[in-house]
Amino acid sequence: MLLYITMFICFISSLIITPFVKRLALKYGVTDLPNKRKVHQKAMPLMGGLAIFISFIIGFLILRPTDSKVSVLSIILGSLIIIITGILDDKYELSPKLKLAGQVVAAIVVVLGGIEIDFINLPFGGQLEFGIFTIPLTIIWIVGVTNAINLIDGLDGLAAGVSSIALITISGMAVLMGNFFAATLGAILLASTLGFLLFNFHPAKIFMGDTGALYLGYMISVLSLLGFKNITFISLVIPVIILGVPLSDTFFALVRRFANKQYIFGADKSHLHHCLLRLGFSHRQTVLIIYAIAAMFGLAAIIFSMSTMWGSIILVAVLLIAIEIFVESIELVGKNYKPLLNIMKSTKKTDP
Repeated sequence: MLLYITMFICFISSLIITPFVKRLALKYGVTDLPNKRKVHQKAMPLMGGLAIFISFIIGFLILRPTDSKVSVLSIILGSLIIIITGILDDKYELSPKLKLAGQVVAAIVVVLGGIEIDFINLPFGGQLEFGIFTIPLTIIWIVGVTNAINLIDGLDGLAAGVSSIALITISGMAVLMGNFFAATLGAILLASTLGFLLFNFHPAKIFMGDTGALYLGYMISVLSLLGFKNITFISLVIPVIILGVPLSDTFFALVRRFANKQYIFGADKSHLHHCLLRLGFSHRQTVLIIYAIAAMFGLAAIIFSMSTMWGSIILVAVLLIAIEIFVESIELVGKNYKPLLNIMKSTKKTDP
């Protein structure tokens, strides 16, 4: 009962704090200016993630969840490092190297606090010990997920909504696995994010900025480690499926930039949401479509966790094929959209 009350407090806190953060961002010029790569047409206040963070801390101080195996303080300290990195980037546009450095430091802090993947149990027997690769692999996971959420933050409410769907799935599965510490953190973070989403959904009144995108990505990566560490190889795939939308979008972005000999940490307009917009979907429709895809990934993760080993393998194969077909379809239609549109227009003009 106390958890539900705390979630409500976090939600209301986020509703109250977000307008103050908006005024703070406008006062100090922490805004996102429009350009040819961005969708919005006017300067928008950034730093909205600060409201999510403060609301989460309020809920954390009320419940004070603990875990005997990890240092809760390390999670909060890592969060603070990420928030500071995000605020500085929103204000001064840090170089990719400085942003990455902040993420790595935050990841190291939580690793030192006891959050890491030591080993996995293999499906056909035996155990795979990571040994000296334990810390590097954990850091790569945290930094990778953090940037995956950041990369999809291109439309009003997109990153906040996809993150909320991931948090619902992670928290729900943590409850099923008896990990109430991870479930509690996920629940209060979810409530804090949903409160902010009311101001961030199209048409947005404030953006979460890197302050929010990096923070949500960081927390989701940590929560997935808390909920699915030291388990079977098959179960280790669960957080990857849950984060299917941001991770697949990030993967294809890296492949695309490498193939086109572009700067790998640069920006472009070929992400999933950009492709859907070019297909003619409205801003709101595009976001809702990606929400639906994220929800399907979440449902697939739940089904995956309840399947037999061979059933799980088949499900992963089907998901990979579906992702490939979807991406190829988007790229094909995207390339031919304008010619098709011109043909349709010319047909209408000549139609008696």
